[in-house]
Amino acid sequence: MSHNNRHPRANAALLLSGLLCMLSIPAMAKQGDLKQELKIAAVSQSADIKNNQIVFNGPVTIVQGTININADELRAFTPQNGVSKRLIATGKPATFSQELDDGNIGTASANEISYDLATTTLTLTGNAKLDQAGSQVTGNLIKYNIKAQELIAESTGKGQDRVITIIQPENFQDESAPKQKLPEIPVNKQIKP
Repeated sequence: MSHNNRHPRANAALLLSGLLCMLSIPAMAKQGDLKQELKIAAVSQSADIKNNQIVFNGPVTIVQGTININADELRAFTPQNGVSKRLIATGKPATFSQELDDGNIGTASANEISYDLATTTLTLTGNAKLDQAGSQVTGNLIKYNIKAQELIAESTGKGQDRVITIIQPENFQDESAPKQKLPEIPVNKQIKP
């Protein structure tokens, strides 16, 4: 029996801590959240030690500091290849929220929120939505590679379904920032004799 199979709850807690750490918006997230107690409340939970999986049935609520995750079901597992650890929260929708240092709330929601620890990829599938300070990205699928800081959003391509991005003016234009003066361009002057 491998070391991972002996402690499925410890593995799940490690996976959840990884998810919470990665979901936190790095520069803006409350710094103390990840040092807080992690509490998982569920109607029931089961561990499949042979397959290295733990399932929390819901409604499931996960709280750590100002971080809140709500789902109908949460699965934490290491696939047979043992290369990757994954967390999958499902719901109608599953939601994530966290208070940021500036007091705003960052949120994510989708029918399925999946996080792969090995690739640091967060995938929101089905009615996916990211929202920070009123700026939003919505689509059928949103993938965010946290390490590479790459975001891909896709629609189903059917009918009127489209990826929608809404950016609030204050998020791309800081009026309190000092105005930069353009450098003066010297004008050629002719010297008269």
